[in-house]
Amino acid sequence: MIVERRKTKDLSRLALARFANQAQRAAGLRGEVNILLTSNAEMQRLNLQFRHKDESTDVLSFPAGRPQPERRSPRTRQRPQPERRIRSTAGGDIAIALPVARRQAAAAGHDLLTEVKVLILHGMLHLAGYDHETDGGRMRRLEQKLRAGFHLHAGLIERSVPARAGRP
Repeated sequence: MIVERRKTKDLSRLALARFANQAQRAAGLRGEVNILLTSNAEMQRLNLQFRHKDESTDVLSFPAGRPQPERRSPRTRQRPQPERRIRSTAGGDIAIALPVARRQAAAAGHDLLTEVKVLILHGMLHLAGYDHETDGGRMRRLEQKLRAGFHLHAGLIERSVPARAGRP
């Protein structure tokens, strides 16, 4: 379900809903996913409330259920292992700040619809349990593969990582 708090002529709700369904299947995510298209002020409020960052951002993802860590038997004498990330398949909510998406679209040289699709795909992968900050590149590689299949431009992860010397 796509919920718009900010109306825009640049976006087709039907096109976004179709893409969101495709992205959800591609991410292996089940359950209902709601997408909020909103203002910078609302996004800043959400970012402050849930991430303790007092600034707007482009996309936030809110999984429907928190994955539970594996339970160990009290009889085992093994050293505790770092908690493994368990994939979530329960759906959730995605919030997208349209003014930020509009600026990013202009900077990337594509239209707003394309940028919102990039953000939806990124959010879906987060809802599915991927985390580009901690997974050693797994989310980045999957996002690149899916974007290529959807014919989408460079994603958020590539844009946020400075180019390495010697790489085109």
